[in-house]
Parts: sequence; structure tokens; C-alpha cells
Amino acid sequence: MTDLDQRIVSVLREHAEGETDTGRLLRRSRALGRRRQVRRRLTAGTALALVGVLGFVGVVRADVGGLAGRMPWTAATPEVAPPPVPPLADGVPGALQRPDLVGTDPQVLHLGVDTTRARYLGWSVHSSNAVESIRLSADGGQPVLLEVSPVAKALDDTSIEGFPVQAVSGRLKFDGGVLRVAGTDGLVKSWQPFPGLYARAATLRGDVAALDRVAGLVRWDEARRCTGPVRLTTLPANAAVTACAVDAAAFPKGLTVQLTVARAPSSTMWLRLIYGAEMGEDKGRASNRDLGGRPGFRYPNGNRLELLGLPKVRLTVDFAWPFPGEGPPGQVNFTEADAATVLTGAKVAADLTRPQTWP
Repeated sequence: MTDLDQRIVSVLREHAEGETDTGRLLRRSRALGRRRQVRRRLTAGTALALVGVLGFVGVVRADVGGLAGRMPWTAATPEVAPPPVPPLADGVPGALQRPDLVGTDPQVLHLGVDTTRARYLGWSVHSSNAVESIRLSADGGQPVLLEVSPVAKALDDTSIEGFPVQAVSGRLKFDGGVLRVAGTDGLVKSWQPFPGLYARAATLRGDVAALDRVAGLVRWDEARRCTGPVRLTTLPANAAVTACAVDAAAFPKGLTVQLTVARAPSSTMWLRLIYGAEMGEDKGRASNRDLGGRPGFRYPNGNRLELLGLPKVRLTVDFAWPFPGEGPPGQVNFTEADAATVLTGAKVAADLTRPQTWP
């Protein structure tokens, strides 16, 4: 991500419990003075990955069981209830057998981790830039973010949440070396697990030994489904899910899921589910929309639609580009009707703390 991308992530996180101030986003973006670079990257399609990352880095600023405002990198790991594990994708080859498939299907992770020695804190797939990622913690240590792609540039040309924007850009050798990020306690290791696949492991705090252990925790010969407690059963015409991201660092007290839906040439919407065990009912949003016989709420900014009535859950869709007039060439927003189609067809698990019941 560029510095603009990280500003977008930051502001959307701040407003995850309310309407997004698009004017503020626009003012901040202009202040960065990098409009040409942004347009170039948007044209290349990487903007679809940008907000898809939001689900992974944790856009929750709401009260999700006492972890308000924390990033998954630093969120304390609950001591009760085993964390969710992405279910196996039967019949799908792992990265070892088919590295070329990595990052091509937003519903599949072509790798896993040894759950006897490590815990899943989150997982994501972004097919728009061919990257799959798992965030994990081994032996109660600091979280490590593992990202893999069949394209070296997909990892070497993107920043890491929490690190300076240009910390790794153009500096990864993929030779097993560890890069110490200036100005932080961060470490990044890059290597090729086998021909055809590139990997990057990063930690905000830790030692080289922690990164060296990551490769031994990965199961390269298995595939798992990128899934969470919400499943989309209806999509607008010619649209498809292009990214899936689940943040389970605060589980079972909190959980975040984000699904990115796109339609050629450049329409994008983002469905976000936020669960908090201690999240109370927000009585400030009275229903002003009917969503298939269920109460809905369209935010005053006009770009966000929410399905109301889900206990301890916020389920929203942002269906318009957050920077008016600054989207990719030919960009056309989805409509409220499109967002309603997604929300009315969304299946949410009855008990989000029981992964075995997830749809």
C-alpha cells in the first residue's frame, strides 16, 4: 500500500462504527500530493486489494469485548475457547502441488499451518493481486504475518500494515534473508519455499528466530477455505467476490470479516461484518429502508447500507468509491439496490462463537 492507502485504512477504521466522512478522506488524500501515483495504481487494479486488506488489519474501532481501537498485531489473545480454523477444501491441491493457483480463488487458501504449534489469528485472499495471507502466533509469541504469491512483485511492491510505507518496496531478495525495518522493531523475511512461490513473513516485534520458525509451521500441501460466519448467496448481475478477509485475533469476544465484491470494469463494494460479545444495541439508527422484509438503514452519506436487527453484529455494505471524482478510469459505483441484493442474501451464523456452525 502507498501512504494514501494507509490513510484510507486508518480513516475507515476510525469510522467503522459510524458513517465515513468522505470529505475528510478526500482532503487527506489531496494533502499527500500523490494523485498521479494513486491514479496509476488504481488503473492497474490494485485499489481492489486496498480495501480488501481492511478486513485483515482489523477495521474495528467499536467495542468488541474490551479490545476497542486495538490492532490485531497487538490485540491480546483470549485464553478461552479454541480459535477458529479455516476448514479444509477437499479435493483442492495445495501450493506445493500447484503454486500457480495461489491467489487465484478468493474462496481458497492454498496452504495452512500446524495448529498443534500455532494459532490462526486471521487469514485472507486477494485475487486482484494474487496474494494469500495467514496471521499466526506460535507458542503465545508475537503475531507473524505470512504472505505468499506466485508473483514476486506482488510482495516486493506492497507495504506492510504498521510499517513505514516504503519499508520493503524494492528491497526483498527472496533469498531467506531478514530485513530490519529502520525506525521500528519490525523484521521481514523473504524467501522461496519452492519454485514458483514467493513468501514474506513480518513481525512488528520479535527476533529472527521467530521468523525462521514460520516456514516449519506451514503446511504447503493442503488447501483450506477462506470462510467466516457470513456467506453471500446473492450478488448483483456480473459481479463476483474478489477478496475474503477474516480477523479472529480477538475471538471469541470479537471477530471481523470483510468480503470485497467487484464488477468489471471498476465497480467495487465492501461488505463488513463486525461481531462483539459486549456490543450493545445502537438505538441511534432507526430503520429507514426495507431489506426483504427486514429493517435496514442507509447512512446520511448515502454510500453505506446496514442490515439491522442482528444481535451483537453490525453488517454493512459500502457501495460507492470513497473519493468522489478520484476513482479509477471508468469507475461506476454500485447502487443502493445492488447493496440491498447483497445484504438480503447474506447468511450469518446463528452463533458466531461456534465456527462449526458457520455457513
